[in-house]
Amino acid sequence: MGLDEEGTAPVQPLGDMPNQEFRVNGEWVLDWIARYLEDPDRYPVLAPVSPGEIRARLPAEAPEKGEPMETILRDYEDLILPGITHWNHPAFFAYFSITGSGPGILGEMLASALNVNAMVWRSSPAGTELEEVTAAWLRDLLGLPHSFEGVINDTASSSSLYAMAAAREAKLPQASATGLSGFPRGRFYASDQAHSSIDKAAITLGFGREGLKRVASDETFRLRPDALRAAIEEDLEAGIQPLGIVATLGTTSTTSVDPIQEVASVAEEFRLWLHVDAAYGGPAAMVPELRPLFSGWERADSIVVNPHKWLFTPIDCSVLYVRDPEQLKRAFSLTPDYLKTSEEGVARNLMDYGQALGRRFRALKLWFVLRYFGAEGIRKRILQHVEMARELAAWVDREPDWERVAPVPFSTVVFRFAPEGSAGEDQDRWNAAIMDRVNATGEVFLSHTVLRGRLCLRIALGNLKTRRAHLEKSWQLLREAAGGLAPSAPGD
Repeated sequence: MGLDEEGTAPVQPLGDMPNQEFRVNGEWVLDWIARYLEDPDRYPVLAPVSPGEIRARLPAEAPEKGEPMETILRDYEDLILPGITHWNHPAFFAYFSITGSGPGILGEMLASALNVNAMVWRSSPAGTELEEVTAAWLRDLLGLPHSFEGVINDTASSSSLYAMAAAREAKLPQASATGLSGFPRGRFYASDQAHSSIDKAAITLGFGREGLKRVASDETFRLRPDALRAAIEEDLEAGIQPLGIVATLGTTSTTSVDPIQEVASVAEEFRLWLHVDAAYGGPAAMVPELRPLFSGWERADSIVVNPHKWLFTPIDCSVLYVRDPEQLKRAFSLTPDYLKTSEEGVARNLMDYGQALGRRFRALKLWFVLRYFGAEGIRKRILQHVEMARELAAWVDREPDWERVAPVPFSTVVFRFAPEGSAGEDQDRWNAAIMDRVNATGEVFLSHTVLRGRLCLRIALGNLKTRRAHLEKSWQLLREAAGGLAPSAPGD
């Protein structure tokens, strides 16, 4: 840096991107997004790349000097886009199909521009209070009692972890001060179909892998209340401290629905915290025809619902509802001097209800989604997905060599190619091959699960742009892939 005539360094034009440059590039980005959302079908759903391929195309070191946005945006299209698996594609049927909707994306853009951190009320009054209001709106739409209060986290993994931490606080209140040393072994209970995040939460909370007991499910993959009660009684006799139960409304593999009324009775009998994982299925409670599936969840101590799964909100957005917010606060509230404000005790500080101090303005995009679509629009769209799933299930049921392996309470169909007289091991190999062949077309992306030791295929619906034609094409590709395997497979 050179010196001026007086021997001091001249003022440099530092700072952010000039506003006019931001406008030009912002218009390009917004136009690109609009074109992308208009026709995502033009991209292969599953990224057609091999591990390490994207990394190999990128420079090994960051640039010393800044580069023009034109170059960066061109590299986005040329280098990054080929490695994207398109979750916003209408034929993305793997895992749980989702939608980053237009209003949600616009809300996300504005939240990024504001760049607030809603850790305490003072750091973002609107971020704090809009989260309270939006969570209450959603609670009412779901039909939950007003006694539940919500807080927005990143994912259900975090929400369930925080709920289980509250359960630990309820049963072992001294542990937050002294740790778990000296306490009896603690244990949570969930079905053999519960999400793996529940295992991770037990490990993170200090109870280890054995801190979660997997309880047998019935023939429709629902938690068995009799097996649950037996597991709890067995642990009590062994000196193990029961802590809480995790029930699921819409399991990951099959979207099975645990019998919440009966499970809640067991929880109440043994005075255990009941957490309900409705991350995927929860939004369906807004639909009157589907509300009976949720009977009893109002008896839970905590419930997680993910708007970023089936409520058209861009990732990430997970709402944790707790009947006793003070119990959750006791598990996490710790305020250093530099975060103490005069609003203490009057306004809510969101940092008190979880591990994270930094908190994104997630409520804004959910608020946009709820207002744009409205309750009626959301209900109709969810019901349309359910109706399409039931139609697909009927196609599977009518096909002689295919079998549906689970009920379809929501919008996910689980099935397998299983010609009469064939062995299970052969069927597993065929179904894996069918999935790989279908996914390789780039027209559809579906995933698998393993049930009772057998590999099964899944098609999960939930994208706003999915139409019947996408399902028809998927079913056609599946049958074509199976047709190429079945004749030779038995003799292999």
